[in-house]
Amino acid sequence: MTLHYTQTAVIIRAPYVIDRYGNTTSERDWANATRTTVRSVSVQPDTSTEDDGDRPAATTGLRLTTRRGVDIDLIPGDRVVAVGRLLDTDGDVARWVVGSRHHHTQARLKEVTG
Repeated sequence: MTLHYTQTAVIIRAPYVIDRYGNTTSERDWANATRTTVRSVSVQPDTSTEDDGDRPAATTGLRLTTRRGVDIDLIPGDRVVAVGRLLDTDGDVARWVVGSRHHHTQARLKEVTG
């Protein structure tokens, strides 16, 4: 293992809320979320932006990367606790393939404040 993959993250996955008619909604039930700890990952800064319009906000981007040959159970809509922050998965999770074999997994994460 290299020095680059020394961080730990927690993946938080919430089930979808079921409405009073038994239909699955697009809303997540974060009070009943499951937590999965993943070790030996790298979480590094990514693109960040600021908006100073009517409602000032800052979007901080981070990128989570696994070691070569390692995949993690992370999907769009999950949240991740890493580097002391609660982050949302930003878009699809990339699973890189080299020579028809899984090489590593990479995900963009974001935190919006303001």
